[in-house]
Amino acid sequence: MKAWGGMIVSVTIAVLWATPVVAQDEQALELAKKLANPVASLISVPLQYNYDEYGGLNDGASVHRLNIQPVIPFSLNHRWNLITRTIVPLLEQRGFPNRDMNESGLGDITASQFFSPKAPTAGGWIWGLGPVELLPTASDNALGGEKWGIGPTAVVLNQKGPWTVGFLGNHIWSVAGDDDRADINATFLQPFVSYITKTKTTFGVNTESTYDWESEKWSVPVIAQVAQLAKIGPQILQFSVAGKYWAEAPDNGPEKWGFRAQVTFLYPK
Repeated sequence: MKAWGGMIVSVTIAVLWATPVVAQDEQALELAKKLANPVASLISVPLQYNYDEYGGLNDGASVHRLNIQPVIPFSLNHRWNLITRTIVPLLEQRGFPNRDMNESGLGDITASQFFSPKAPTAGGWIWGLGPVELLPTASDNALGGEKWGIGPTAVVLNQKGPWTVGFLGNHIWSVAGDDDRADINATFLQPFVSYITKTKTTFGVNTESTYDWESEKWSVPVIAQVAQLAKIGPQILQFSVAGKYWAEAPDNGPEKWGFRAQVTFLYPK
């Protein structure tokens, strides 16, 4: 996990060497719009790094999280796509008073499958529905809930000109796993808005709010980010950086400001 610092430096150097995609061609604009659409028919592999600091009894603790988030679309027929979105988290937790929490490794994987029409509605709305699964893949019990979970997920959005406005959400209930661990009953809500400039730079704001029905607590990070479409040789990528403000969090949870950096590898057809 200590190699993450070197990885961030390497990504920074790559950004400096990358060539921004500034051409006013339809392909570049379409790629930027697809990246703003969670159920676009585009193979992409985002690598998303998050850093957060904790407060309360965990004051001084920090969590580094690298989410590997492949998005793979499948054409079912002339009308429908199946979009798979998977989140594989790698974590490093340090500085917690409870030493058992200071672990690093693989966390629990979340997998979503959206059944989405290939064509927007007459009003320009794009949507998808399907299941979401929580897999107890954590390499240490401090990094996951040791529960299997399942529930529904949905996304809806509208893209007009340079603007994308939408909402993604899911709910997960635990259905099996270690009886000694707490049940999972959580709702995830992600409203989002973004604007794409003529240079294919994307400015966006969203929240990734979670309500835990067991503890009756909210976690609400507000995230503002800027992203740039670019090329390194033949590879098309998008680089982004974001500031994260914790508007609400459980006691002893993350607080104040966090940081996010992401590089997304694109594989257009």
